[in-house]
Amino acid sequence: MSAVASPEDFDLAAELVQEAGQLALRMRSEGLTASEKTSVSDVVTAADREAEALVVNRLRQLRPDDGIVGEEGASHQGTSGRSWVIDPVDGTYNFFAGSTYWCSAIALRSEPGPHESPGDPDVLLGAIYQPQEDRLWIGGKGVPATLNGSVIAPPDDEPLDRLSAGTYIHPTWLLRPEVTGPWTAAASRAATIRMMGSGSCDLARVATGQSGAWFQHSCPEWDWLPGKAIVRAAGGSTAVVEVHGFRWHIAGTATAVREIHAALTSG
Repeated sequence: MSAVASPEDFDLAAELVQEAGQLALRMRSEGLTASEKTSVSDVVTAADREAEALVVNRLRQLRPDDGIVGEEGASHQGTSGRSWVIDPVDGTYNFFAGSTYWCSAIALRSEPGPHESPGDPDVLLGAIYQPQEDRLWIGGKGVPATLNGSVIAPPDDEPLDRLSAGTYIHPTWLLRPEVTGPWTAAASRAATIRMMGSGSCDLARVATGQSGAWFQHSCPEWDWLPGKAIVRAAGGSTAVVEVHGFRWHIAGTATAVREIHAALTSG
């Protein structure tokens, strides 16, 4: 039997991202220091860890049979065929710098089957909460995407050259032609490009039509699955394609996704 998400799962996801986001915001107001993970722009704070711990503790109490995967290292092997994927603070560099462009995000996914791609599993629901703007996006299989409780209208199917595209490429990757070739091929076809530093915030805006498309390579599942669920629940499209050994994640209107896919594979 395929894994499913219940109405109670959607309610729980909404509660958890709001609690995690508000905890991180309170901790930031009290003063935080950051430490580097892989680079000066890839940082972690105590708020990331405390917010993840809050979510993990609630899930272990309320969904003990489900698996857990967290950006800050949380890991639990479940028995239900489902796993919660947690990003307690997405956009930590923005968060630590005082920007409002960060969020807490969570997804509930199925465990990949033997013939499914491990890099793009079936996602049952996603929830994204941007605390300083008090915006909550949620949606998933069988449940329309909403923003603060209002159903999001499906996007108009516009081509890429009419749309703003969100993306991200770390400066160190600019020296890698196997990445910059496909990225430039796709980016050059958009009406304009935006790099804001939070994949889940970007994808939430694709769902609402504020941005027409989004693409990024080597996306961990906590940066992809919450937004993927909401984009699809809002009537948008998503795809994953491997080019030169790198997996690219794409979201947007159906036409824009096809065009980005074609551009990446041509580059």
